[in-house]
Amino acid sequence: MTEGLGLRDPGLQPERTRLAWRRTTLSCTVVAVLAARQALYGGATAVGMLGVGLSMLAWAAFLGVAHRRVRALGSVRPEGLRPRVAAAAVGCTLALAAFAVAVVV
Repeated sequence: MTEGLGLRDPGLQPERTRLAWRRTTLSCTVVAVLAARQALYGGATAVGMLGVGLSMLAWAAFLGVAHRRVRALGSVRPEGLRPRVAAAAVGCTLALAAFAVAVVV
């Protein structure tokens, strides 16, 4: 019989997926920092500061989603990405982009 039937495929797919989550988190961090920089150095308005605050909240939420997913990928048999988690990641990303645009305008 085949040995290791219950073990994970030794391929690099889980590692690539972890790296993709980390790159996306880094991109979100850069957007949040640039939005804060633009709001502070471009003249702090009430709308700009609200955009920065909401950007930071969206960034923190995405950071939490990504961290949980990266940890889940470290298990022997990682489960697939649930639709609710995927929707949360997409929602955080879109919200971060919208709030960053609000800061610039």
